[in-house]
Amino acid sequence: MTDAPWLGDACSLVEAFRSGERSPVEELEATLSAIEASDLNAFTYVDTDAARVTAAGADTSKPFGGVPVGIKSLEPVEGWPYSEQSVVFQDRIAAYTATNVERLRERGGVVAVGQTLASEFGGLNVSKNKLHGTCHNPWEHGRTAGGSSGGSSAAVAGGLVTIASGGDGGGSIRIPAAFNGLLGMKGTAGRVPRGPKTLIHPMTVVLGCQARSVRDAARWYDVVSGFDHRDPYSLPRIDGWERDLGTFDLTGKKVAIAPTLGSAVVRDEVQERVVAAAEALARDAGLVVVDVPVELPPLDLTWALANLAGLHMDLDGLWPACKDDLTKEIAFGMELAEQMVDVHVVAKGEAARTLANERMAAIFDQVDFVISATNPDVAFPAEVMMNNRVGDQKVDGGNNGTLTIPANISGNPAVSIPIEPFQGLPVGMQVMGRHHQDQLLLDLARTVERTAPWALTAPGAPA
Repeated sequence: MTDAPWLGDACSLVEAFRSGERSPVEELEATLSAIEASDLNAFTYVDTDAARVTAAGADTSKPFGGVPVGIKSLEPVEGWPYSEQSVVFQDRIAAYTATNVERLRERGGVVAVGQTLASEFGGLNVSKNKLHGTCHNPWEHGRTAGGSSGGSSAAVAGGLVTIASGGDGGGSIRIPAAFNGLLGMKGTAGRVPRGPKTLIHPMTVVLGCQARSVRDAARWYDVVSGFDHRDPYSLPRIDGWERDLGTFDLTGKKVAIAPTLGSAVVRDEVQERVVAAAEALARDAGLVVVDVPVELPPLDLTWALANLAGLHMDLDGLWPACKDDLTKEIAFGMELAEQMVDVHVVAKGEAARTLANERMAAIFDQVDFVISATNPDVAFPAEVMMNNRVGDQKVDGGNNGTLTIPANISGNPAVSIPIEPFQGLPVGMQVMGRHHQDQLLLDLARTVERTAPWALTAPGAPA
């Protein structure tokens, strides 16, 4: 029997199944044991019986056949809890399954193990909520795993599962991926359908995964991407994400290296690592570095207020009576939105989005890629919430999303790639690209993966 979960990537686990080196049943049992023994608090719900049935009948000829997978708790799975990580909905059960999860099961052949922790309603860049407590970063217990897909990141980097789902409305794939030393790909808006019952506004949210390798992320797209009529803004399917890795000619393409994107406050040591990694990537991929000013307007308030409309709909009939059950920051945001949002504020918000789109378009008129840091710093203390100070470290909610939110507003693809750690904690380099050129970003990430390979799991992962 297998004593610990597979510590390679998901694709190599499938190869091990097909060769007979491992079996889906053995892998699941190792995964369940590791989850039970873990102190990360990455999983909030485990569907043991159903997972065992699925593993016993797994079709390993499918892309992820037999692979145990964590599902971010904000994605509905019929029969599973659907609390959105809030005390307000702690007793709610999902009546339907998200399209991407259906595709993972049917096309991909995954074994859906259970749900991973997220911040309440996905609204904060932390791995903590009132309902399930704190998820810890496997690189250092006591540090945040980031948000909102922090549980998925911790589960993958912590050696519990090889891959897990994630969502990104303002950095929620890339931020935790960077904090946990993983590959975090945010595709062009619409790459993965978000139905059924798609919430269209504010058109910033995309779905994806937390991956150990580039080929895992590419294979994930092979399984889940493509148009679905329950998400009218989803994009037509592209075949061959994994097959075509490494086939795109990047030579001569232009890149701007802007570690702060012109406005974020980024730790000096993080900037130094990002610039060094960006220059190495440009050299290895044959990119031309150009000096293009990167100046994007402040977007944090615009983004937050836009997303609160959906939350207000979710809490219809419950707010404000449920205020004390909500995370303090979420409740404050609801109150702020009620006080501030009128036709004038909406108009200002749309004007800011238009300006952001124009600024981003002007940049990509001149370059193919923009490289920055993913996060302003390494992972902060796990118990801290936004805009609080812990010792000499202040976690500024606005600054913490300044690097990632622009790509959500404009819909551009962006990937976070692990680079040289700082003080034993992961650092991520973000590469943004032109709309619909997601495959080029994966090829750039593949270049880094081959020239400066990163650790697939955190030190101390189950072995």
